[in-house]
Amino acid sequence: MNKLAGLVRTFAATAVLLSASVPAVQAQDVSEEQIKAARATIAALGVTNSFDNILPNLAERLKNTLIQASPNHQELITATVDGKALSLAARRADLENEAATIYAKTFSLEELNAITEFYGSAAGKKLLNDGPIASRELLKAADIWAAGVSRDLTQEATKSLDAKVGSTQPAAEGAAQQPAQ
Repeated sequence: MNKLAGLVRTFAATAVLLSASVPAVQAQDVSEEQIKAARATIAALGVTNSFDNILPNLAERLKNTLIQASPNHQELITATVDGKALSLAARRADLENEAATIYAKTFSLEELNAITEFYGSAAGKKLLNDGPIASRELLKAADIWAAGVSRDLTQEATKSLDAKVGSTQPAAEGAAQQPAQ
């Protein structure tokens, strides 16, 4: 469930990032206060949490590839790749800095503070956690509603047309039943 919530947060963050115009984002300078507020917003939303597994996943993929190529060096490959991955882990902060800059350029200081305040509240946390469940249930309800409306529309339109036309038989059936002359 938390993975689903994380994905939703990531998609929301991606949508926000993609909706911001790139030239406008690059043209704006941001203050340290905006960056600080952006970091708080990112933490409240948890938008970068889903990126935590990027480096470990890349390391696992590389180990698997290298071990397939040289299975007799599995221990050396594992130790080497793990060591190099650990040395690169500090670069995760670069992504956090970039995310904070993007949010600071996309939202005003007041907006960042409002977003952080809401998503830091009990209601905001509940929305982040349970929002995906509510959305899924809403989609199910909409499907059921649409099926009922479709059924009723078909029945009512057919009934109305039958009353106006006077027959429920298609034209092809009616022509086939007429006596030959």
